[in-house]
Amino acid sequence: MFSDTMLGILCLLIIALTRGDAAKVLTQTPAVLTVPVGQEVVLNCNIQTDDINVVGFYRHFPGDAPQFILWHYHSWSSPDYGSGFSSSQFNAKASSDVDYQFIIKQAKAEDSAEYYCSTWDSSVISTSVLTVVFGGGTKLLVTSSDVTPPVVTVFPPSKDELQSKEATLVCVATQSTPYADVTWLARSGPATGPFATGPATQEMNGNYKISSYLTVQTSEWNSDVLYTCKVSLGSQSAENTISRSKCAT
Repeated sequence: MFSDTMLGILCLLIIALTRGDAAKVLTQTPAVLTVPVGQEVVLNCNIQTDDINVVGFYRHFPGDAPQFILWHYHSWSSPDYGSGFSSSQFNAKASSDVDYQFIIKQAKAEDSAEYYCSTWDSSVISTSVLTVVFGGGTKLLVTSSDVTPPVVTVFPPSKDELQSKEATLVCVATQSTPYADVTWLARSGPATGPFATGPATQEMNGNYKISSYLTVQTSEWNSDVLYTCKVSLGSQSAENTISRSKCAT
């Protein structure tokens, strides 16, 4: 099993998020998950190949350092937990030598966070560092019946951007939780342009603000395509629309 000292050393050696030579790919599913308070949560992590290395799970709140929850290996009878975490709330299992499941036994509202799995990549040989790889993460939102829908506002492209071939629409959601599922629609179907959603930032009043950016073709904007930004918090959702003609009015 692993001590806190070893964990501290490992944290100093983690560089896999920026290394381009890592060969192992960790696949996490689902990417986004919304559950009610009290439900069991199961997050999946496929590590591609078994390099006889343990698999770790971490929790990350916006603006804070990742928290180490536990290590597990498919031949172990039980996981090895980090400081402050225990089997009363968390568990991990392996259905094969490459398929791991991280389990939250009874989800609480404060479990809403991003969760990552990790392991070492033994295919990368280095004498100076350990190469650690992470999965893409799972955004978990634990909701209760009193969660209110987000307030969604969509902003048009700037005049300067409209002089180029591409422009950016901005969607801002204000809500009571740091996680949400943001989707963009165009002409009532999925938007074809790429979009990126940034991390939540907490405001002085305790609410969270999330911004999402959709790249659109200027020609489509000029042809008065209707764009919709939809933000979902479990069963609660809200949306707002924008188009060139709506801005004109």
